[in-house]
Amino acid sequence: MTDLSLSELVAALAARKVSAEEATRACLDRIARLDGRLHAFITLDAAGALARARALDADLAAGHRRGPLHGVPLAYKDLCQVPGLPTSCGTRTADYFTSPVECTAVSRLHAAGAVTLGKLNMTELALGPFGDNPHHGDVDNPWRAGHVSGGSSSGSGAAVAAGLAYGALGSDTGGSIRLPAACCGIVGIKPTYGRVSRAGAMPLSWSLDHLGPMARTVRDAALMLEIVAGPDPHDATCSPRPVGALVAGLDHGPAGLRVALPENYYFDGVAPEVRAAVEAAAGVLAGLGARVRPLRLPDPATATDVANILARSESAAIHARVLRERPHELGGAVRSRLEVGLHVLAHDYLQAGRLRARLTREFVAEVFAETDVVLAPAIPEPAPALAAVTVGPVDEVVRRMGRFSRLTRPFNVLGLPVVALPCGAAADGRPLGLQVVGRPFDEATVLRVAHAYEQATDWHRRRAPVE
Repeated sequence: MTDLSLSELVAALAARKVSAEEATRACLDRIARLDGRLHAFITLDAAGALARARALDADLAAGHRRGPLHGVPLAYKDLCQVPGLPTSCGTRTADYFTSPVECTAVSRLHAAGAVTLGKLNMTELALGPFGDNPHHGDVDNPWRAGHVSGGSSSGSGAAVAAGLAYGALGSDTGGSIRLPAACCGIVGIKPTYGRVSRAGAMPLSWSLDHLGPMARTVRDAALMLEIVAGPDPHDATCSPRPVGALVAGLDHGPAGLRVALPENYYFDGVAPEVRAAVEAAAGVLAGLGARVRPLRLPDPATATDVANILARSESAAIHARVLRERPHELGGAVRSRLEVGLHVLAHDYLQAGRLRARLTREFVAEVFAETDVVLAPAIPEPAPALAAVTVGPVDEVVRRMGRFSRLTRPFNVLGLPVVALPCGAAADGRPLGLQVVGRPFDEATVLRVAHAYEQATDWHRRRAPVE
């Protein structure tokens, strides 16, 4: 049963071929069997999940379907406020984050009929791309033991890839949805900045944070995004723009759309198999009728500098108390990254915010006059061995973090919608990941292109050999 995608489970539940309780038990059994190795969960609410599933089965028997996710087991990154469950944000403090409101995205999924399995592991305070955590265990890659699962939504990526949950929520400040999606061979979408409410979720950088779905297929992610997106009075940055029917537009195909492959930066220094896989993906889309061409993009170096200034300043402001009062509770790399933010000048922070707005305007006007979407690698190499990237001097570990997330970070500054999805595999089976980038609030086109590629290939059908 856990081999089903979220959309396939939705259909099976609606047809009464399987019950919500059966689907929930299947996930709980798999968690009991596999999570000792994976460390995907921080908090598991087995009793609550089963009680919810039984109630949903009773509702369906009485002819009442709560919504499009009726009976689907999901799990959430442990920076989302969920009633009755602690929110550690990957720290050693169980209730590190509290909020007067429930996470809006979780609330909307619950209202749509989802079953909450629990809270997922993450890099401490969402500050890292590798998935290591000194308090709750390093999240292991389901495809290859001892390798990076991606971060900071590491538990979300591993749980979905290993069949522990049918979908998950992650957050993305510099790549934290897309990196674990690429490392774990699943789909993750970072929506346009402001498309999904961040109310009830611990912030890391309020200028750069995004919440988004992670699932096995583009259709699954589109369905979840339709549910969680839209305006929210609890989040003043949330856009009032209509979301539209994202799932209904998936099958329109890419014929006639302009697809760009970057001539600069995004292929510099990437592993040969990554370059080959992304170029092959472009060839698939060309075969489906898309107009593929090379395009030189604005140099992202300035955008990366802006991201660093904003993220460091804001994260240090948010976590100043633990940094000053209990620094010994933090991992070395996390503490080091936060401390840098305490020394950013107010002048530099304000200038970075102004420059960000200009860079975004210029990028959108220049690039999307020439293309409808951009294809780029999501990770520069297959998921590396965790020991190789997390040992050594803290400064070197932080530099490795920057190198691993350099392909995703610019699109957080620009606030653009991006889907990450599998596009190949290394010789030993580790997934390779592709990014599809679109213009602001055009998630429909990004998902349409990603879905067309996905359906023309078999990469999404692979299952991690975690048994």
